[in-house]
Amino acid sequence: MKRKLENQIAIITGASSGIGAGCAIALADEGATVVVNYPVPAAREMADQVVDRIKATGGNAIAYQCDVSKEAEVIQMFADTVSQFGTVDILINNAGLQRDAKFTEMTLEQWNFVIGVNLTGQFLCAREAIRVFLQRGLDPAKSKSLGKIICMSSVHEVIPWAGHANYAASKGGVMLLMKTIAQEYAPHKIRINSIAPGAIATPINHDAWDTAEHLQELLKLVPEKRIGQVEDIGKAAVFLASDDADYINGTTLFVDGGMTLYPGFEDNG
Repeated sequence: MKRKLENQIAIITGASSGIGAGCAIALADEGATVVVNYPVPAAREMADQVVDRIKATGGNAIAYQCDVSKEAEVIQMFADTVSQFGTVDILINNAGLQRDAKFTEMTLEQWNFVIGVNLTGQFLCAREAIRVFLQRGLDPAKSKSLGKIICMSSVHEVIPWAGHANYAASKGGVMLLMKTIAQEYAPHKIRINSIAPGAIATPINHDAWDTAEHLQELLKLVPEKRIGQVEDIGKAAVFLASDDADYINGTTLFVDGGMTLYPGFEDNG
């Protein structure tokens, strides 16, 4: 049986660990060739481990270093991918980070660093992906869509988060960036959507679930009463990248165990 993403080329930013790695493995399992992006030389070993895991199960992947907040590096990553594989069919705009501080103590460097990676990085990568899609043209043998972009957002595109103003602002920005470019390029058969993870067990939030006590506090915010796994996000990414989602454009898919259902009100009826 043909896999959902057979013969398609996917760039996944921030794919050396966490949600990005989970998406890379999930897309490769469905036949995509994956460019496992990582930001700095220190992350190369982790990126190689993701590539090795994909290849061990018969998939195809390469590791590629690029700081998505740097325009020249992003342009080069897309150019090199097209040179090696012929095109790009899927972009998962996943790279993201936190630099938390109380608002009055937040430095401009902390603000700019988070916005630069989480929001500007998504702009730069989406722009290059759309340029490739438009230049290539439609290949109905691979997909009904000219190209697919999945922006990794967060429940904090709608939930305020004290002490994380830079992060929440970046994710709110991702939401309207996604909707705006989806509106602009839907007539070209380009589909652009977001995934908004809730509490997912990854290195970025390890302190929130590293002990039984911390986990129980976290689960007060999750009606489903379990922490999400990267596989939950990977499955959602495969769906949105596939023709199964051909009529879904400009929307955010919340994968959060119900975190956006305001669980603080569950006993207040």
